[in-house]
Amino acid sequence: MAVRSLTATLALSFAGTTLAVFALVGSTLYFTLGREVKAQDDLDIVLISRHTRRLAQELHSVQDVRTHAERLTSQVLGNSPLSMEILDAAGMQLVEHNTQGIADAGFPQAALARRLGSTQRITEGDVVEWRNARGVPVRGLATDAALTDGTPVTIVIARDMTDRWRLLDHYRERLYAFGFAGMLLAFVMSWLLVRESLRPLREMAARAATVTVDRLDTPIEIEHAPSELQALTKSLNAMLDRLHGGFERMSQYTADLAHDMRTPLGNLRGATEVALTRARSTAEYEALLESNLEECDRLSRMIESVIFLARAEHPQFMTTLAEFDAEQALAQIADYFEGLADDASVHIRVEGRGRLRADKELFRRAVGNLLANALRYTPRGGEITMSVGETPAAVEVTVTNPGAPIDAALLERIFDRFYRADASRHNEPRGGASAGLGLAIVRTIMGLHGGSARAESDAAGTRFILTFARP
Repeated sequence: MAVRSLTATLALSFAGTTLAVFALVGSTLYFTLGREVKAQDDLDIVLISRHTRRLAQELHSVQDVRTHAERLTSQVLGNSPLSMEILDAAGMQLVEHNTQGIADAGFPQAALARRLGSTQRITEGDVVEWRNARGVPVRGLATDAALTDGTPVTIVIARDMTDRWRLLDHYRERLYAFGFAGMLLAFVMSWLLVRESLRPLREMAARAATVTVDRLDTPIEIEHAPSELQALTKSLNAMLDRLHGGFERMSQYTADLAHDMRTPLGNLRGATEVALTRARSTAEYEALLESNLEECDRLSRMIESVIFLARAEHPQFMTTLAEFDAEQALAQIADYFEGLADDASVHIRVEGRGRLRADKELFRRAVGNLLANALRYTPRGGEITMSVGETPAAVEVTVTNPGAPIDAALLERIFDRFYRADASRHNEPRGGASAGLGLAIVRTIMGLHGGSARAESDAAGTRFILTFARP
């Protein structure tokens, strides 16, 4: 498909608009001029008819009409388009001036039938139009006049409209010429102005073409950019910042993933190489296999978590929302972790009441991750509390565990993927090191529900709070 030029499109639009304006104004002026010319000619015909009828009514007989013909025709002298005819009662011509075939064509019968009486007032509305035998347009009127002896005569005043038609035709042709010339001028000037106005946009495109993966932190800057493009420039720069941040996080994510996967793989390889250095007993081989199986489980959980996070970020990720009793769901999760809690000498308590609308499986996974994290850091003999509470706008699920407080500066970072405090890499909590994805999965699940996940920590313990919108 052919690519349209924005410059040419706007220039053609402006030219078309200019032509439409010229056409509207020109047509208005043309028809206004035509009406004004016709009104002036009609007024002349009316005035001449009135004066001629008044002169005729001062004459005594038909013979006086012929005798004073020059006096009567003086009303139309000096104006070549005007003509006059005076007819007797039998339709015989008594006086004529400049008819040039108008009399030969005869005054239209319909107009003669409408001729005015000798006492009727003559107005512009009485003027009629017709064409003579040569097709010449003519406007005029007929009126009766009574001589002093009572003899009736008919006065016909007519005007040849050929010169008016030529004037209007000439005016119309000039309107066409000026309209076409104005359209061309508007197109050229619009093309130049639009091209100049779009110069910052071309510069922006050129700058954007230089942006690569290695130069995402290079902002697009345009000098003297119009206000309409400043918003676009800010949006593009904000997009580049987001892309740059995304690539940085992806790079860090890849590095962390490689680091965390290298540890169990290294353990598998190291333990296997040590076992192969010499013959081992059956018990030693069994211990080696159990250790390798634990590392395989760790890798499997890590891969499963990575796959879940990747799927959850896809726009078409499906969730099945349903309303359920949050306290009952928390009790089921506590029962599931009862064995691990007993091994760690930790008690799990569920309290509160509330109902929420969420994907039940994802809810269990989020709370399960928080509970597993709490079991990992709760000292022996401690108690973990899972509670649910309702506010006017939301339902909050809280997992609280005692233990060393988390630095306030790290409360947000602990939800990042593969993030773990440096001390944890050297002093692993009970249960072994985590993959650093559990809390990231929790925040992702809450994002899928339109909710939020946050952490609070002080000397009394650490609290992870999940906030769901009320159903």
